[in-house]
Amino acid sequence: MSNTPPLLRVQGLSVAYDRTEVVSDVSFSLPRGGSLALIGESGSGKSTIARSVLRLLPAGTARARGVVEVGGTDVLGLSERRFRPLRGRTLGFVPQDPANALNAVRTIGAQAQEAAALTGERDARARRELVLETFSRVGLREPRRVYDAHPHQLSGGMLQRVLIGLAVLPRPALLVADEPTSALDVTVQRRVLDLLTGLRADLGIGLLLITHDLAVAAERAEQIVVLRGGRVQESGPTAQVFSAPRTQYARALQADVPALNPDRHRLPLPARAPAAAAPAGAAPKIEVRDVVKSFPGAGAPAVDGVSFSVAAGTTHALVGESGSGKTTTVRLLLGLDAPDTGEVRVAGERLDGRSHEQLRTARRHLQLVYQNPFTSLDPTWRVDRIVREPLDRYRVGERAGREERVRELLARVGLDERLARRRPSALSGGQRQRVAIARALALEPDVLVLDEPTSALDVTVQAGIVDVLVTLQRQLGLTYLFVSHDLALVRQFADTVTVLRAGRVVESGTVEAVFTDPSEEYTRALLRAVPRPLGVVPRQPGAPAPAPAPTAG
Repeated sequence: MSNTPPLLRVQGLSVAYDRTEVVSDVSFSLPRGGSLALIGESGSGKSTIARSVLRLLPAGTARARGVVEVGGTDVLGLSERRFRPLRGRTLGFVPQDPANALNAVRTIGAQAQEAAALTGERDARARRELVLETFSRVGLREPRRVYDAHPHQLSGGMLQRVLIGLAVLPRPALLVADEPTSALDVTVQRRVLDLLTGLRADLGIGLLLITHDLAVAAERAEQIVVLRGGRVQESGPTAQVFSAPRTQYARALQADVPALNPDRHRLPLPARAPAAAAPAGAAPKIEVRDVVKSFPGAGAPAVDGVSFSVAAGTTHALVGESGSGKTTTVRLLLGLDAPDTGEVRVAGERLDGRSHEQLRTARRHLQLVYQNPFTSLDPTWRVDRIVREPLDRYRVGERAGREERVRELLARVGLDERLARRRPSALSGGQRQRVAIARALALEPDVLVLDEPTSALDVTVQAGIVDVLVTLQRQLGLTYLFVSHDLALVRQFADTVTVLRAGRVVESGTVEAVFTDPSEEYTRALLRAVPRPLGVVPRQPGAPAPAPAPTAG
């Protein structure tokens, strides 16, 4: 048996902020060149453990006890002076949000020089060549242009590759990646994960992956540690944890993964949305006909001849990579932009070409749920005022009736009325999104546009939100236009789908037909990019699912 110590050994780690313990007695180890994923809901302690390993806990308010050894050295016991040489050289870090991690007013090259300096190379020109070589290694096709660019001139996927390149440039022994793909579409996510896997193999770097995406963890990590409330629920080899989870919590997490449960919401339409039953031959609830939209100086049209229709009481998904035209199509439907040519109809009535007042009337029947509820909800307002605002603006009923309507709406989306007096900052991400849904329902609309409504949420909270949306559709007969880059969730939630690429429709049809037998290579590439846990068979239709774990989301 080898006496070589593991690359990373965490033993009995506990972390408290002030007097509140948020991580309790966590232990795991990672061999050199290995990969391990920390998974769990928001608040499970994943990022706090990562910050403990990196010594990035806030000074003065956080206290860490236990052992965190990197290459046999207990880093928790080191002074800052002795730990500083490990940063970058031994411990690399890929943060979650590249837009905030990079300095917006400095070029990428100027920031890359700092990482290159950690290699010990003194010559600036030689360091520049090292940076360019690394940018090529991480798949940036024009490394010199990237080097001279500012962050706002690059896409999210390119910025994430820049961060990975800067992290691996000094050849660290351990790379800590904190939600490295959470804001990326499915194909960019696949390329970034392939990159991390390739660098592990080529450079022998150990990978500590922090993620709420269980499918990503199961596909990319050799070991998994399942966390809940700061405690380890289960740990072991990935195939073992996913194939035969020992704890109810791990089984419930697995049941919430869309890729493993594609038929969770797959009911016949009459059973799923009886309130929306429309007579045969009825006009679609949404109809987009040959719409074209160009923007000055943009070259090709953002939307070029897009057509699709959505039957009443059904869910239609728009999917495609960033820049495919999804957002522009939504803006045309909502009347926020006008098409150059083509028609947009809701419930048989044209929306394009209407005056502001006419659009205001139409929007009573057409509401939007944004991607990020923290930025779409006024942080200075209480929940009751946020939900009541549409009723106030349209002067619906008397004040007492409006307040009763707010209570009804909160109950309908599964929120306790006691939350009505809180502000968004005092709510969890899932609670904020439920508030956004309640607000969208205030005027009793027929159609909801759902713009990535769960992309910022962990898998358990996401499952709860989708359950709410499915229940609302069944009870109220709502029609949904669902914009998403999560194709596994689209398969689980939507009835029909339109695949967009560069503003054009690639193919369209029922989810079952398009996802089972796609006619276009682009669609097949999107589907290949969906993470697939190795050795885990998706649940078959009719098979019982584990009971969900309790959640406050």
